[in-house]
Amino acid sequence: MKRWLSTFGLLTMIFVLAGFGFHNRRTVEVPESLKVKEPTLVLFPKNKIVSQPNLVVPPFIGSSYIGFKEALAFKESQGNYFITNTLGYLGKYQFGIGTLQLMGVYNATQFLNDPSLQERVFRTNIARNKWILRRDINRFVGKKIKGVEITESGILAAAHLAGAGNVKKYLRSYGAIDVEDAYGTSIGDYIKKFSGYDVSVVLPQRNPKV
Repeated sequence: MKRWLSTFGLLTMIFVLAGFGFHNRRTVEVPESLKVKEPTLVLFPKNKIVSQPNLVVPPFIGSSYIGFKEALAFKESQGNYFITNTLGYLGKYQFGIGTLQLMGVYNATQFLNDPSLQERVFRTNIARNKWILRRDINRFVGKKIKGVEITESGILAAAHLAGAGNVKKYLRSYGAIDVEDAYGTSIGDYIKKFSGYDVSVVLPQRNPKV
């Protein structure tokens, strides 16, 4: 009797263990809303701590219009909306008060403390320079001056630096007439540095206002 009970207990244990080991596996379906179907755009360096206090890394956001304006802003002010440089140029894109007045902005303090206004002014100024330089853009884009291919974004960046009139002189003289800002940056430098961005999203406008 004891032998029979021992055998029955052993068989019962084997049956229970087998049940755990060989049950049918269920497939879990991932909800459609959680499936990753395309690459996710990430702005670098989001939430990144830089160990070197003097090292500032600009965001990498490609060759779009956003990439263009952020790269230009980084060169001008390291992207700081609230900075005024030693020459009195204001904000993220370092506008002079004379340029601001052309677009209907007369209060420098308000401008400096309003990032949204600064962004609108930048785009408006690009549209304005596109209109002024429209013939030169059509004529010179794709050509080379001093070994550098001329692009629309390079022209517009140079106009931001030195004004559309000086860029016209540079292009029409094939680089013989160049100017530098107070820090030694020239039109040719900006044409080269900001080459190849897609700024087609901004259309030329005659005398636009914010």
